[in-house]
Amino acid sequence: MDTSLHLPDLKPALPPAIPESGAESGADVGADVGAHAGTPTVSPEGARQPLYRRLAEHYQGAIQSGTLVAGDRMPSVRDLMRQHQVSLSTALQTLRHMEEGGWLEARPRSGYFVRQPRRSAIRPVQEPKSLMAIDPEQYAGIHEKVSQYIALRQSGAPRIDLSGMTCAPELYAVETLKQAAMRALRDRPELLTSAMPHNGNATFRQAVARRALHHGMRIDHEEVVVTHGCIEALNLALRAVAGPGDTIAVESPTYFGLLQALENLGMKALEIPTSPHTGISVEALELAVRTYGNIKGVVVVPNLQNPLGCIMPDEHKDKLVRLCEELRLPLIEDDAYTELADGNVPPSSLKSRDRSGNVIYCASLNKVLAPGMRLGWMNGGRWHERVKMLKFTHTRANEEWTQVTAADFIASPAYDRHLRRLRQLLKEQRERMAESIAAYFPEGTRLNVPNGGVGLWVELPVQVCSQQMFERALAEGVGVSPGAIFSNSNRYGHFLRICCGHPFTRELDQALRRLGSIGHSLVGQ
Repeated sequence: MDTSLHLPDLKPALPPAIPESGAESGADVGADVGAHAGTPTVSPEGARQPLYRRLAEHYQGAIQSGTLVAGDRMPSVRDLMRQHQVSLSTALQTLRHMEEGGWLEARPRSGYFVRQPRRSAIRPVQEPKSLMAIDPEQYAGIHEKVSQYIALRQSGAPRIDLSGMTCAPELYAVETLKQAAMRALRDRPELLTSAMPHNGNATFRQAVARRALHHGMRIDHEEVVVTHGCIEALNLALRAVAGPGDTIAVESPTYFGLLQALENLGMKALEIPTSPHTGISVEALELAVRTYGNIKGVVVVPNLQNPLGCIMPDEHKDKLVRLCEELRLPLIEDDAYTELADGNVPPSSLKSRDRSGNVIYCASLNKVLAPGMRLGWMNGGRWHERVKMLKFTHTRANEEWTQVTAADFIASPAYDRHLRRLRQLLKEQRERMAESIAAYFPEGTRLNVPNGGVGLWVELPVQVCSQQMFERALAEGVGVSPGAIFSNSNRYGHFLRICCGHPFTRELDQALRRLGSIGHSLVGQ
């Protein structure tokens, strides 16, 4: 049977024959199939991929661009061998890799066919019922709920933990960081025995300031304060603009650690409706500020919002920055995930639009570089001097060894290579986990797959209590985050946040199958 591909518009863009050496080849099988423009070229990172992965990415690109559609027959093993001059093993690996990734299905005695993705049938997470509805009474009570969740998760010690928002250790540049750490101590053995600079190591501050410049932010390294992760930066920012009893506007849903921080500081959180597609409602925020008159600041995650995963459109960012400047409302930007956005051009920041010092920028390297370092940094805008003094009185300086290590890595070309690799791996993991969720979770489940990051925000059927799902899954060795901890309201009791930071394995797929089974059982209760 002839299983070759008969699509005339595909032929001109097929990659040329690829030497079996793979990594030494100059051909780019990951090029855009729909481009029809000459011989594809290979990027340095693409050249280091196994040959079968490069060939698979070429055909995945054809599927994503619509050149190949569901039901189309893929080239046969023999055709792949002849057309691309690859071995039998490489051709088989290509097809099996695409099948495992959900791109193809094998039909007995017929070959491989492009598959209709399961998740194409799953609907996106719904918008809030009203982007203007605000309940000022939803202020307190999250601390006990979150504390119970954390205690249960820690005591349960799940075998498959999908509750966090960091990647598996092996996805980070472990060896490169180790070498940088050894160089730091070899060159400066006194690092562990010397007093630390109050605002952080100068080389590290210069490295992150240069990195910020690439993202459109002009921040002098003297205006950088190094912090213990982003959560300390947020605490310092909140203390700089408000005090006990004051109200801070936040997104709804929002990161539960922020709600904990506000409660610990004696502040109130006023939740502003937030779209899973466009972010916080600027109109609802303006209404709240003009109506209540006691809001002292707003905290926003504009890029890859936690837990929604959305990226605010540029026009929404413009409106938000202008509004806060007009109202003299301090705008605190939480930026822990931007570097994990798909593509090589990161989404823009709120800080890059700041012309008056009204934006306090809080960043973290926990998600993108090394969770174990607990490195964050911030720029306090017009509150910079107050932030510096608060940092000194609150925790003093961070230890310096990790800063020198991180600065060495960030300033090298290896850092961008690491980020490109990490983004690609996370994209593949999100896609595969979304496919499994669509296959295993009960009918009525909704899902958005974000353009980057490490999390999926899953809306379950309304009759499913995610707290019960969390507890039953934990008892079976699977950890997830129930939606109720991301809000003081009761609006997210049927949502889950699931981490995509772990390589997709058969064991992970089985964990998602088990979650789906628990969801089905709860629907029937």
